[in-house]
Amino acid sequence: MGKMREMEKMGKILSREEPLECVHADRAAGRSIALANGCFDVLHVGHIRYLEGAKAQADRLVVAINDDDSVRKLKGPGRPILSAADRAELVSALKSVDYVIIFSGSDVNELLRVLKPDVHCKGTDYTVETVPERDTVRNYGGRTAIVGDPKDHSTRALLARIRQ
Repeated sequence: MGKMREMEKMGKILSREEPLECVHADRAAGRSIALANGCFDVLHVGHIRYLEGAKAQADRLVVAINDDDSVRKLKGPGRPILSAADRAELVSALKSVDYVIIFSGSDVNELLRVLKPDVHCKGTDYTVETVPERDTVRNYGGRTAIVGDPKDHSTRALLARIRQ
């Protein structure tokens, strides 16, 4: 936990309490908020394009990263390759990313209900109708956007290529 505390002081990686404060301050300054989420295990060009597309939807981009337990449940044995702390540090270094928070669970419904971003961004492996959190976003008056390039890149495919 000591390393996480150090990283939280960097500015972009937020503790569980800080996102709401940052979003309130940004809204008070007239800025719009987008939220994107994912595992981001072994960062690749598809992730970069997804996050750049998400950033184009609003003034500020919050990126929610699955914690290690939820990645194991979603992706299976041997995952994640990188720890949540390492994944958060890598994602926070991207110019399109304003804030990073690590979350647990298979979806970001709770975070969406708390932060109420103007737009929830998902990758092109979804349609607006298949986004699991779409009802949550609709209920608070937000919108869902599908962003990024076609799903031609994946960590699974990259790991398979490395293993060959």
